[in-house]
Amino acid sequence: MAQSVTLIVNGFTHKLSVDDPEMPLLYALRDDIGLNNPRFGCGLGQCGACTVIINGEAVRSCSLAVTAAEGKAITTLHGVGSPENPHPLQTAWIEEQVNQCGYCINGWILEGVVLLTRNPKPSEEDVRSTFSSLICRCGTHNAALRAVMRVSKQA
Repeated sequence: MAQSVTLIVNGFTHKLSVDDPEMPLLYALRDDIGLNNPRFGCGLGQCGACTVIINGEAVRSCSLAVTAAEGKAITTLHGVGSPENPHPLQTAWIEEQVNQCGYCINGWILEGVVLLTRNPKPSEEDVRSTFSSLICRCGTHNAALRAVMRVSKQA
């Protein structure tokens, strides 16, 4: 039997009907709401491609049931900034030329945004620790670190 779920994504309310209350939030965001970020990576919550921010915390949406996110403030990469008004970390990402393929950008930027929100002047070790659970096949780890440090110097 279908269950009604209300998600608040990037400030917009979405009422969904889900057949499986344990369906991953990732599937609702991509398939039902139509967002192209977050992305499916490992499906185990280990790579970070599916990261979203829920009530200020970076969360892996592939391993969180859609019903567990009901009524909470969900922010995706789309909600962090726009081409017209990018988040400072998005600007630094471009300036540092971080991404190559861009598949993992979701987790890296959202984890960085959460870190900078909590600690506007993180140390390099803070950034490395935050990024330690993320995977980038292109090896842009050092450029991502530079982008966060660039933003921290502006704070």
